[in-house]
Amino acid sequence: MALLEITNLTQYFGGLCAVSDFNASFEGRELMALIGPNGAGKTTVFNLVSGFYQPSEGSIVFGGVNTRGMKPHEVTGLGIARTFQNIRLWHDMTVLDNIRVSQHYHLGYGVADNFFRTKRYRQREERIESTAMEVLEALDLARFASELPKNLPYGVQRRVEIARALSLRPRLLLLDEPAAGLNSADVEGLISLVRWIYDNYDIAIWMIEHQMQVVMNLCTWIKVVDFGSTIAEGTPEQIQNNPDVIKAYLGDDTI
Repeated sequence: MALLEITNLTQYFGGLCAVSDFNASFEGRELMALIGPNGAGKTTVFNLVSGFYQPSEGSIVFGGVNTRGMKPHEVTGLGIARTFQNIRLWHDMTVLDNIRVSQHYHLGYGVADNFFRTKRYRQREERIESTAMEVLEALDLARFASELPKNLPYGVQRRVEIARALSLRPRLLLLDEPAAGLNSADVEGLISLVRWIYDNYDIAIWMIEHQMQVVMNLCTWIKVVDFGSTIAEGTPEQIQNNPDVIKAYLGDDTI
């Protein structure tokens, strides 16, 4: 059984077709990229996979479960976590609390446990904090645990967002333009970080990225979309020499 199976996925917004007959499959631990010009429909695909949108047509099956009708937190509960193109952290909560609060569906206790501070409450909260610190330590962020994200450099904020997603213990991690806004040194650090996560976690990674340095260094398979439709897929070598891809990015005059 494939980890993720997307079949004939189509999404309309009014009269606009944002995604047309999109197909993709993850068999297991893979590191793949979804690329294309701005407005090609990439983030729409991620929003569909993570439950933020419901598809107009087609199906998304994750771990044998059809996700149609499921809300984002229910999709997350299946094992899909994501980051966003624009960083979405709670900037008035500490880094540690950003990680802790993301695990709310793992709580395992009720309102009464919370009110009376029962043994169940204490045990679960200790486990959540331990998990959060483990992830921060693994990503070399433990020293920022008590800091507010808004006071940290942008590159560190990006790592915190990735750490928050990892703390959910996903089987599939969606990274939406993780290199956006990073300087060259941070991009090199991001490449090393994603490779380390892939090597050390039992996880599949699917990324949207415009910086080809990141894609070509990390991904073994690339799918290219333009105007909502798939125009090419293959290895990095195949993609960088594909005339349809060159045309989509650079225009007719380059062919």
